[in-house]
Order: sequence, then structure tokens, then C-alpha cells
Amino acid sequence: MNARNQSIIYTSQPAHVSMADTWYDIASIDHFWIRRRFRVLQKLADPLIREARRIAEVGCGNGLVQRCLEDYYHIEVPGFDLNEPALKRNVCRRSPLYCYDIHHRSEEFRGRFDVIIMFDVLEHIQNDTSFLEETRFHLAKCGSIIINVPANQFLFSDYDRVVGHFRRYSMRSLERIAAESGLRIRRSTYWGAPLIPLLILRKGILKFGTKKEEDIISYGLDPRAPFINQLMEWVSACEPIPQRLLGTSLMAVLERVA
Repeated sequence: MNARNQSIIYTSQPAHVSMADTWYDIASIDHFWIRRRFRVLQKLADPLIREARRIAEVGCGNGLVQRCLEDYYHIEVPGFDLNEPALKRNVCRRSPLYCYDIHHRSEEFRGRFDVIIMFDVLEHIQNDTSFLEETRFHLAKCGSIIINVPANQFLFSDYDRVVGHFRRYSMRSLERIAAESGLRIRRSTYWGAPLIPLLILRKGILKFGTKKEEDIISYGLDPRAPFINQLMEWVSACEPIPQRLLGTSLMAVLERVA
């Protein structure tokens, strides 16, 4: 899938982010994990998305979430990121793209969005509490932030390190940083429980295997064949949503504390 030919709106200078660009070579709109993540979003927050007037994505990267939302809900989802190479590879069809640092708190975006989506971004931020506070600046008074993060620190491996993760989260740790940021969890779920054995296996293999960063990312993310990709999608769907037991990821809807 090729990136669209549309200009990026620069309101901030591009900057280095703790994210490996090799990830974008593998992750696509058809990747089983991307597809499963979107299914979980629908189960957790479909009414919220349908009722929102303005939705944005912080940390949009190459636009996979934007594209899914465009195709399914037929809406525009402005995307914000500082990773210029990722923005140039963005695959959304019609949503505006901004090279924008949310710490700059542009008045144009103050309290503008009813829903802000932030998928697999927070784990790349050293000061996650501060980042959530800055995101809240852009949120409407009764708005919601929908976040997805990798779950369970015991699964942390060389793959996490290479792709730029500082940590993985539990329900309790996410509740804590939300509270410190003036937010609370309205609804949440672990997901990816059927994939836990594979992540444990991956952790062990990577510990004693290749140390080349691109090989680690490829081994940890690439299904390598369409039939394996399809099989992994079927396997990953074998769990109820929402559930609060265990998973490889954690998705939550956050709202302002009154």
C-alpha cells in the first residue's frame, strides 16, 4: 500500500522519536495485529466514535489507524506526529497530516477534539504522565482519549527495546498515570491473551539469537506468509472483549476528572 501524495502541514519542526522506522516496513493495513487492534477498538468504543464530532490521532505514524477509521466510519481524522519519515509514508486517504509537537499547545487545537486516539505511543515517551497532560489540552471538556499500550512488563524483550519502548503497562500502572494526568479510566480491556505464549517464546529466542536491530524487528513482527498472517488473526480473536485478566496489549478509554 503506497503513501498518498499529499502535503504535510508543518506547525513544528520534525524531531527524533523513540521509534524504529523499520517497523513501518512490516506493519500494514492487512497485518493481523493491526486488524485485531481495530476490532478491539470497535468493541470497546464504537458508540463513542460514532457520536464524536471531531476525532484526531496523536502519534499517527504511517496512518494505519486513520485509514481504518476512514474506511469503516467514513470520517476525517487529523493526524499529529513529529516523525517526518513516517508522515511521508502515511497511507490515509483524506485526513490532514500535521507535523506538530503537542507540547507547543497551539491555540488552534485547544479543547478541539471530542475523541483523541493514541495507539501504541505512550510506551515510547519517557515522561508518559506529562505527555498525557499535554494531550488533555487538546481534548474537549467532555471528551475522551482512547489509548492502546503494550501490556505486562514480564513480556518486555529485546523487541521492545529495539522498537523504542520504555515500558509495558498493567491496568494498575495505567490507572496511576491517568490519575496523575487529571484523567480516569472509563472503560478498559486487556487483549491479545492468545498471543502470550508466542511473546514468551519470542523473548527467549531473541535473548540468545540475533542482535541486529532490523532482524529483531522482523522476527518479532513479520508473519512472513499470508496464510500465517491469517492464522494469527484467527488465533488472536479467540478471547472475549472486554476482559481484565491478561493480554499482550491494553486498551482504555480515558476521560477528564470532573
